[in-house]
Parts: sequence; structure tokens; C-alpha cells
Amino acid sequence: MKKPNILLITTDQQRYDTVGKAAPDFLRTPHTDFLMQQGITFDRCYAQTPACVPSRLSIMTGKSPSSLGVYNNYVKRGLLGPPMKTMPRVMNDLGYHTIAVGKMHFEPERARHGFQEMILPRDYYNKMAKSGSPHQPMRHGLGQNEMYPTMATVPENLTLTSFITEECVEYIANRRDPEVPFFMWCSYSKPHPPLDPPEPYYSMYRNSPIKEPVCGDWAKEDQAPTSFNRFRHKWSTDLIPKEVLKEAKAAYYGLITQCDYNMGRIFSALQDIDELNNTLIIFASDHGEFLGDHNAAAKFFPYEQSIHVPFVLRPPRGMAKEFVGTQSDKLISLMDILPTIAKFAGGDIDEFEGQDLFELATTDKKRESLTGTYFGDGDYFYLITEQYKYIYYLEDGKEQLFDLVNDREDLFDLSTNEQYLPVMKELKAALIEKQKATNADFVKDGELIRLPQRENDTERERRADSWPGFHTEYHPVDVLH
Repeated sequence: MKKPNILLITTDQQRYDTVGKAAPDFLRTPHTDFLMQQGITFDRCYAQTPACVPSRLSIMTGKSPSSLGVYNNYVKRGLLGPPMKTMPRVMNDLGYHTIAVGKMHFEPERARHGFQEMILPRDYYNKMAKSGSPHQPMRHGLGQNEMYPTMATVPENLTLTSFITEECVEYIANRRDPEVPFFMWCSYSKPHPPLDPPEPYYSMYRNSPIKEPVCGDWAKEDQAPTSFNRFRHKWSTDLIPKEVLKEAKAAYYGLITQCDYNMGRIFSALQDIDELNNTLIIFASDHGEFLGDHNAAAKFFPYEQSIHVPFVLRPPRGMAKEFVGTQSDKLISLMDILPTIAKFAGGDIDEFEGQDLFELATTDKKRESLTGTYFGDGDYFYLITEQYKYIYYLEDGKEQLFDLVNDREDLFDLSTNEQYLPVMKELKAALIEKQKATNADFVKDGELIRLPQRENDTERERRADSWPGFHTEYHPVDVLH
């Protein structure tokens, strides 16, 4: 009997409060809802290092970014070469045909790292350039990091999102070997900026009751961590007018619905060949997006809008019936994807750092804590437990503590409240022990290290040192959205 197929669907930069009960009532995601109704929703999934490359390498290896030594996007991706057990190599060995469609963010761009087939955004841009169509993508001038919204310069059927979907459908309908199970990673590049949905998605939420951005008591200019202020200054997100942010949110939500509706086309293709009920489907995102919250945009920092992501595990129908329409508040991360699908396919998962989510969901087993690290515009460590999040910034030694049970948006920093000093002490000690285990260079004399203050680091210089992600559609890298 043929093994069930496995379909991993990821979006790029989709925050946790865009699915399920946490989402606005007006947001339309029927196909994500479909997965949630047939499977289990993990309400507490975290991107341990909230940036594209660390998250994707974690998905590919079943290991945390810290264990891999990957702390930002500016790393050599060559560590995925042999003998590293990557997701496609593991699935190949288990008898699956493996195909990746969409954004991979590998280096070199065409490195397959075990995938038998790979179709990239670059293929879309090459196809559009050669098509002779008067409609060409990304001609609006907005960069890949900007928070300003606009409409797509191509109709919906010519967008990158539609291209990714069409290639998935083409494989399912016409190119797969019906006698061999497939593992497909469908990797949408949206809702990552530019925030440029086509119609009807551009107008879909413009008149909706969109919530204004929130701002924590710690996020004021004179109280925020040094590196967080630097980040806001460099991107000048603290200067974006509220009306623009409202339009940006409407566009962001439109891109999410576009991805969701496109997922329906893939599900339809599976249904056409009678394989939808025989397919394990996982839906997740690589990290979140501030969307103006805490006067910030993009990701990179350890707040819920940036590190907390949606995650749904939908088993084949008839299997794991106890999952149907359920939720779990156990701590999980993106490194759990590979061990979950490997164990499901009959493989051994002992060497992976991540856990099997089927086991986690059906037993008393749980993860006591998760840690994360980022080095770049912000240098920090954080540790999350079932109730609290502790953050330590290396540059200024600033500490923060948030109660995640009672404060889902990181609005109230409890670090200066004497009542919580024992909690702070306990979490810091646990974080130090974890750093000793992964990289002792960050611990000296039993304490987390401090980094020197940067020179010539004025607000004026920061604002002049931004990079809004300018790229033409001809630029030969796999970061075009």
C-alpha cells in the first residue's frame, strides 16, 4: 500500500493573529479554516530566530538556528550540503518523490539540497520577462522591505502567488508518479512586502474595522532597548502615518487571503485525483510581521508579532481522529516539522533536535521552554516557557519579562516589578545554561556577555543607513516577492 503524500505549505512573514480565534472576524481564510477543522492547531508555535534564512534552515534540518550557528539572514547557506540530513534527503530515503515550489532562499540559488525538483520565483520572473506581456510584476517601485501599500502591477492570474500554485497543481495533476508518494513544499513568498495584492484582494479589506497598532509601555523612545530603537530609526517605521499603516494592514490581509484562496486550488487538485484524504498537510509561516505594532515593521525582534506564527497539522482523513478540530497550547517550533513528517513516513528521528508533533499532541510529553537568538540590528537571547518570556539584550544589558498568558501582545514589561524578580532570576539562569550547551562563547564568568556600544550611532546616521529592499525583477537572487 502506498504511503500517504505529505504537503508542507508555508507563507512568508505571516503573524500568528491572522488565523483562527486570534484573527480579525472579517479576515477570510476558508482553506486555513478547513485545515483547522480537520486537524490540530498549535497555538504556540515560534520562529526561534525570526528571519527567513534561519527559519528555513531550521525547517530543512530539524535543528534550532542556534544549534546550526545561524543567527540572521547573512550567512552562508552551504551548511545544508552533505552529509547534513536535510528534509528532502530524508524523504527521498523514505521512498518519496520530493519537489519544492516557491521561495527557498538557498545559496547558491539553484542548490537543491536533496530536492529532486525545484521551481523558484526566479523561474516566474524569467517567464514573465520572456512572455511579451504588457503586464510585468513589481513595476510599482516599492522595495522588498517597505511598509507602504500599493496594487499589483499584474492581474491575479499573473502574480507570483498564482504561479506557485499553478506549478503545484500541474505537478499533482499531470507530472507525479501515481505509484510513488510525494513530498511537496509549497512555499508562498507572501504576505512579505511589497504589500501589493492584486484585485479583488487589494480592495477587500480597505473598509474593514482594522485595529490600530499597539505599543508596549516599554517601547517608548527613551525606554526601548538600544538595538530596537536603532532598528526603528534605520527603517523609519516609527514615522509612518497611522492612515498609511491602516492601508498597509488592509493590503497585508489581502495577500493572506490571496494565499489562502490559492491553497484551495491545490486542495482541489488533490481532490480531483482522490488524494486529498490521503495527504498529510502542514501549514505554517517562517516568521511574523510587526505591521506598525510597537512603532515597528518587519521582524527580527523577539516580540509576539515577530516570532509567534500560525501552525496547523492536518493528518490524512481517518488517521488520528482525536485531532479533528482540536487545539494545543504546547510550545513548538519550526524545527519540529522535519521529525514529524519523517516519523510519520516511517523514519528514525533520534538525531533531530525537534520533536514529533503527533507524539506531543497525543501524550503528556511537552517542551518546557524554547530559546531564540538573533545577531544583526538587534543582538539578544530569549527564553519562553508556558507562561513567561524573558529577553536579554547583549548591547545594553537590558532585560525584559512578559506574561504570555495574560499579555498576548507584549504590552507590559514586568522586569522592573519586584514581584517578578524571582521569575527573572530563574529564567535568566535557565537561559545561561542553554547557552553554555549551544555556544559557551556567549557566557563569561557565569553571566551572559555584553557587547560594546556602537560608535557614530546617531539617530540621523541610522535613518540615513536604511535599505528598503530595492531590487529590480532582474536581480539574480531568490528574495523577490
